[in-house]
Amino acid sequence: MRYLLLLFIVMPVLEMWLLISVGTQIGALPTIGLVLLTAVVGAGLLREQGFATLWRGRQKLQEGQLPTTELAEGFILAVSGALLLTPGFFTDAIGFAGLIPPIRVLFAKRIMKNMVVAGTQNAGFQPGSGQQTSVHNGAADGEVFEGEAWERKDLD
Repeated sequence: MRYLLLLFIVMPVLEMWLLISVGTQIGALPTIGLVLLTAVVGAGLLREQGFATLWRGRQKLQEGQLPTTELAEGFILAVSGALLLTPGFFTDAIGFAGLIPPIRVLFAKRIMKNMVVAGTQNAGFQPGSGQQTSVHNGAADGEVFEGEAWERKDLD
């Protein structure tokens, strides 16, 4: 609850104070230009690093590994992108921190400590086969989840 207070009350007040302080020092138009510049530069860096993270995740999947680090980094990149698009210098600083790979890895490790990865065994599942399939979840209690799939021929 106290984090919500920080997020919705303290952060906007801090952002307004910083914008007003910078605006009085360098002027209104340069301040607006600086805010727009950080958004454009941040979007470019976010795009580049997002594709690199996606590529590493695909490689891990092809190797048969779970891309847990890449998922956590992707989450951090998404939050960083939202912060960079939000007008303000404090949110930009936090957003740019999420784009620095060593800092992002530290954040990702902290996130992964709280993550629980659950896997399933797909026994007999053939996507698009049009047959009834069942998937066993590999649980110790022997639960079986069944489902059916049909292929629509009228959509071709």
